Amino acid sequence: MSQESIYVQKPWLKHYDPGVPATLEYPQVSYVELIRKAFDQVPDRAALCYMGQQIPYRELDRLSNQMAHVLEKSGCRPGDTVGVHLPNLPACYITAIAIQKAGCVFTGVSPLLTPEELAYQLKDSGAKALVTLDFFYDVVTSVIGGTGVRAVFVTGLNDFLPQAETAAPLAAIPGVTTARFLEALADAPADPVQVRVDPGDPCLMMYTGGTTGQPKGAVLTQNNIVHQIVQLTAWMRSAMGEQTILCAFPLFHQAGNIIALWSLAVGSTLPMVPNPRDLDFIIQSIKDYRPTAIYNVPTLFLELLKRPDFRALDFSGVQYFGSGASPFPAESIKELEDLVGAGKLIEVYGMTETSPILTALPRDGVKKAGSVGLPLPDTEVRLVDPDTNREAPLGEPGEFVARGPQVFTRGYHNKTEDTAFTLRNGWIHTGDIAVMDEDGYLFIVDRLKDMVSVSGYKVFTRQVDEVLMQHPDIDNVATIGLPDPKRPGSEIVACGVILKSGREKGDAMRENIVAYMKEKVAPYKVPKVIRFVDQLPMSAVGKILKKDMRKVLMEAET
Repeated sequence: MSQESIYVQKPWLKHYDPGVPATLEYPQVSYVELIRKAFDQVPDRAALCYMGQQIPYRELDRLSNQMAHVLEKSGCRPGDTVGVHLPNLPACYITAIAIQKAGCVFTGVSPLLTPEELAYQLKDSGAKALVTLDFFYDVVTSVIGGTGVRAVFVTGLNDFLPQAETAAPLAAIPGVTTARFLEALADAPADPVQVRVDPGDPCLMMYTGGTTGQPKGAVLTQNNIVHQIVQLTAWMRSAMGEQTILCAFPLFHQAGNIIALWSLAVGSTLPMVPNPRDLDFIIQSIKDYRPTAIYNVPTLFLELLKRPDFRALDFSGVQYFGSGASPFPAESIKELEDLVGAGKLIEVYGMTETSPILTALPRDGVKKAGSVGLPLPDTEVRLVDPDTNREAPLGEPGEFVARGPQVFTRGYHNKTEDTAFTLRNGWIHTGDIAVMDEDGYLFIVDRLKDMVSVSGYKVFTRQVDEVLMQHPDIDNVATIGLPDPKRPGSEIVACGVILKSGREKGDAMRENIVAYMKEKVAPYKVPKVIRFVDQLPMSAVGKILKKDMRKVLMEAET
């Protein structure tokens, strides 16, 4: 196979599971039209499970109709943005569907944002309404005046539970309509809102964690989301009303958002995980609901593997485990699959701007450790030199660029320059460096911005991390580049290390790690700075934030 035509010949197609086509048919419908099938075909099946309570599809349909009327009455018009500032609670899912029924645009707002960050996103997105948790109400009240939000609806942890009590009146916000979520629903009609939504209309405005400057709102259309759901349904061969999916990703993260929207569109049951770091809750949910699929970030799976009560669970009914948002350490995959079953881990890859999934390991076919899999149907990929845009030869690293029906076309909200930089001639430039093998499997080796240049030699920090993770005394690690004080323009390899319990920090351990690395990697890849830390900076979903590592390394003990 000629290297020049590797991306045209698409060798990955030969490794699709039987029955997964290279190209699919995509209905020209809105998400509301797509989920209508679940409401009609499995009305009595549990859509949502929360603290032992169930909300069937029939009731989810009714509740989301009522919330759509509430949004309309509050002044939200088709195309307006509505913020959802919640963990995974019933009101979060109900509002997500209601926003689509009202023809509005969902923007997920992380509860972990600072007041300044919250105000920025509400103002930048142009949100007209916000649904929040009573626990966050004081923070919302402190910033809402400087935004365009004119209606705030407040839910509580006990909403939709039998023991829910009448809540105290909300403190007034000048110029803003406020109401308790359940009280607002009680006064709303249950008939559908009559709004026409075009497949090309915006569906979501999901904010990326900007590495420089302020976060950007990626606008995903109805087509993007519907087409991604069609791709996932074909890839996982999902039949209507047959899945129970336990997902710890929050809906304010695009991974959690698409898993929820897809799962509901195919009539799955979704047990809710309000706090993704509550391992006891997750373990109990696996016992109670016996999911057919479990989705987590790698760090959460690794923490669960440390728990004897997790290891004692029966995983025979779990068809697969989905993992994404950050790399799953290759050496830990065997440990997980020795417990849950060989070939059950499916790593996926993508980004907010791609709805988010571009590639995935086959559900049943060959899974290569460390690979993020194969391009989904109708997804074109290339690896290119980031400076010249020339295609990288087979087996050589290059920037991952892609195009397909799930790739955003509207770009970033009110950020034309950022859009032009990321989206070029229909191809999205991911900023990730990858390698493709002869079978078309892709391996992410680093973020372009995280790659370290040591006297002209390229060092991929993910590869250094993977070698360090095999050290018997290391529990977790993150590698970055720091300026080399002896060589202007060059960098040195530096890492923050969390040791396993009972291991002693100090020079002896540092020397041990250096000696270990000298046996495993080229000299220029050996860390010159090793700092022992108690924790690594993590995002809301458990992804290591390498952009924050410099501060961590400066504050760590020397």
